[in-house]
Amino acid sequence: MAEGSRGSSLAFGQVVIGPPGSGKTTYCHAMRDFLARLGRSVAVVNLDPANEALPWPCALDIGELITLPDAMAGLGLGPNGGLLYCMEYLEANADWLRDRLHGLRGHYVLFDCPGQVELYTHHEALKNVFAQLAKWNFRLAAVHLVDSHYCTDPGKFISVLCTSLSTMLHVELPHINVLSKMDLIEQYGKLAFNLDYYTEVLDLSYLVDHLASDPFFRNFRRLNEKLVEVIEDYSLVSFVPLNVQDKQSMRQVLQAVDKANGYSFGEQEQRSLEALMSAAVGADFHFSSTLAVQEKYVQSQDKAVEEEVMDL
Repeated sequence: MAEGSRGSSLAFGQVVIGPPGSGKTTYCHAMRDFLARLGRSVAVVNLDPANEALPWPCALDIGELITLPDAMAGLGLGPNGGLLYCMEYLEANADWLRDRLHGLRGHYVLFDCPGQVELYTHHEALKNVFAQLAKWNFRLAAVHLVDSHYCTDPGKFISVLCTSLSTMLHVELPHINVLSKMDLIEQYGKLAFNLDYYTEVLDLSYLVDHLASDPFFRNFRRLNEKLVEVIEDYSLVSFVPLNVQDKQSMRQVLQAVDKANGYSFGEQEQRSLEALMSAAVGADFHFSSTLAVQEKYVQSQDKAVEEEVMDL
């Protein structure tokens, strides 16, 4: 497989990125099972040198090339510096990656990536690895996972929006932002707005006004207004909600990714998808959809207003 060869067959896949604890490894496991049930040949590639206890066998593991503990011990680096070095080492040994990926042609590939934010906002090594994959005829979409609990804190949500925008501009891949762990969002506290406000990133001036009610953030209102202006001027950031236990939610994410990387599925997969979704409305469908979560918030808000009226 010569570098940059356009004669070789195309390969499709996802690079799964996001901060630590956002659910990247869990997502790869769930998406692999979901795609396998649709009939796709799926391979998971672990590009996280700190991920030593994988819950399943992967087709390719960066641990065969370098591990974070080895880099830290051998060079006297800390966790952050060691991870940056590992990615630079992977970039310098791109031939190793190309040779290993050659055996995965014909597979839909999920790349489980490290969780250090700097790798996706300004460090060049992993971005250059993605560029090499494109030269090897991989058609990839970046799936950027963000823990949905950030929606419960307006200040954190603005930070997440800035990070997501920076990541989109730096990575330079078709990009899908995903709010993960939607099945747990109610455990984090009440949302200030309906769920679609966060997923569609609607008028953020309301979020700034909401922040102004906090004495701490009141002093930073002008800064928050400028950050919001940057986000809205680019108009790039939106989110797809995800509950990996919910097949309908997985389907929505997959459809967004397939549109982003240009994957076109055939008639057989369409039949498999229809059969899978029809089963989801039966006994196999144990979790409420994202819409149901949103409706709970609307109902709870209406009930609170009704109680206030009754008190008057």
